Amino acid sequence: MRAKSVFLVLLALLVAGCAGNQSGQPQAGDTRFVAGDGKMQVFAADEREAAPAIQGPTLDGGSASLAAHKGKVVVLNFWASWCGPCRAEAPVLKEVAAKTKGSGVEFLGVDFKDRQADALAFERTEKTGYPHIFDQPGKVALAFQGTVPPAAIPSTLIIDKQGRIAARALGAVKYTDLMDTVTKVRDE
Repeated sequence: MRAKSVFLVLLALLVAGCAGNQSGQPQAGDTRFVAGDGKMQVFAADEREAAPAIQGPTLDGGSASLAAHKGKVVVLNFWASWCGPCRAEAPVLKEVAAKTKGSGVEFLGVDFKDRQADALAFERTEKTGYPHIFDQPGKVALAFQGTVPPAAIPSTLIIDKQGRIAARALGAVKYTDLMDTVTKVRDE
């Protein structure tokens, strides 16, 4: 019962984070939810936390996991069709994904707390070109508790080739910030 209560509080804070206007970056292990400015926070290699083993069903009926991308850089984007900043950043993610495809970088979306029909409509419109875990209950986001949480919607985590969280952006990412950070982590 206690776990369910904690989950509901975290969910309420996450939803509020999409529309809020707070500032600041929570530190590793912090589970507060804040509205972000989209700036990339890059972690030094010796300070990186291991990403949890996540997996789940995809919007297209398959399944996806971080383990399937072992040895590659993974850009993990948490989004929802009901989130305005998520819609705004979708073309940026799509473009960076297309430009880095085949160079050791993979993109994986996590559709959070959404209706599947709405998420599918969003994906049909945006045509991102990469898979999306359908995470209606929010289990994937909660798996990051104690590491570097995706503390807003949208949030983007960059996982390095060793499976560690190399960078995080809270809020809608900007093209140059995302491309520069992905390239830097890929070329390490």
